[in-house]
Amino acid sequence: MSTTGVPDTLIDRDRLYIGGSWTTPAGPDRIEVVNSDTEQVMGRIPAGTAADVDAAVAAARAAFDEWSQVSPTDRAEVCAAVAAGLPIMTFASQPQVVQEMEWEEQIGNSLVVREPVGVLGAITPWNYPLHQIAAKVAPAMTAGCTVVLKPSVVTPLNAFVLAEVMDEVGVPAGVFNLVTGIGPVVGEAIAAHPGIDMVSFTGSTRAGRRVSEVASATVKRVALELGGKSPNVLLDDLDEELLQRAVIDGVGKCFINSGQTCSALTRMLVPREALPAVEAIVAAMAEGFPLGHPLDPDAVAGPLVSAVQQKRVTDYIRQGIDEGAKLVAGGTEPPAGFEQGYYVRPTVFSDVTPDMTIAQEEIFGPVLCIIPYDGEDDAVAKANDSVYGLAGGVWSASPERAEAVARRLRTGQVEINGGVFNPLAPFGGYKQSGHGRELGRHGLEEFLVLKSMQR
Repeated sequence: MSTTGVPDTLIDRDRLYIGGSWTTPAGPDRIEVVNSDTEQVMGRIPAGTAADVDAAVAAARAAFDEWSQVSPTDRAEVCAAVAAGLPIMTFASQPQVVQEMEWEEQIGNSLVVREPVGVLGAITPWNYPLHQIAAKVAPAMTAGCTVVLKPSVVTPLNAFVLAEVMDEVGVPAGVFNLVTGIGPVVGEAIAAHPGIDMVSFTGSTRAGRRVSEVASATVKRVALELGGKSPNVLLDDLDEELLQRAVIDGVGKCFINSGQTCSALTRMLVPREALPAVEAIVAAMAEGFPLGHPLDPDAVAGPLVSAVQQKRVTDYIRQGIDEGAKLVAGGTEPPAGFEQGYYVRPTVFSDVTPDMTIAQEEIFGPVLCIIPYDGEDDAVAKANDSVYGLAGGVWSASPERAEAVARRLRTGQVEINGGVFNPLAPFGGYKQSGHGRELGRHGLEEFLVLKSMQR
């Protein structure tokens, strides 16, 4: 074992999990997995093909009839058994969630029942990889769907461990299938496949548009959880202590996971008169933000996921400087002591105007934009001046005022005075942040269809 916690030997995965067994892929090609801290190859996985997707869909379809007839309670218990093996939060919540669902209701002379949508194609991203997989697979299985999963090729190795757990706890063959490969091959084959009834995709808005386009040919259901450029509104009634709390919380919510979070609060809107005080707090935080190697217990942020992402974020920082934003902290140079690995200095811009690129486009790195406003209406207008609408935050000395402003934000979730994330509440966005919801009862509903039986 190396000092970074990654095995010195290559993690070599040469098979796919299809129909309840580890299967030799149709083609010989492999994809290398790179450790973002050392920049060294740490593993290899199969480069799946459309033929592999065909095999996985066939296995999922064969398993669907029987799995869909298992009681929801028993299906939820299978998810709970998976949780005992690895991913806890979403899988473990299914027995509770299944009890909250109204599976049947009487409307006049009609019995309305909820049934599984069918075979799900799940396409997941590289950030929070296991959580993003669980958020789709667990409720889909509980709903009675069978699943074909394509994880990101940047962070795929955890999906193989999940498949091992599925196998060990006895998930019926074909209920869960794993096919790795690149988006233009495996992802497109899943989105286009006539044997798949629904696609659930998390990733960039650009890729989400492509998934929707391809899936439209077979008129399948599509759920999209896409990008974000989330506003964090600090209202003008904060005293010095509360302002400091709000800024500290906001910086943490922006830089979490090195900024590689779709719901990160990347735009901090502050009263113009409070700009100097906010800049001082943020600068001190950013310069001392605890960067570290992935297993360093004192680190709060680590490297970005890839060289491509590192360049993308650095280019945005350079563009912010070129467009005239005030650089408060950070910059384009690598952080001292982290010349190896895909690290980026936590960066803060102030005096950002809504027309700047860094105020509009999702950067997906540790970059915070501070935007001054003049009055509450201006704050709301600037908060909503985005093609995205995934998350947001509001801080006020009055919880009632904060809630009133939160109701005006066109976004899928809003933290009030630093309210903590609720894994049972619906998660999803407005506008180009996508459609559909994940987590809790509402996440389960995404994988159900309604049938009316008139009597």
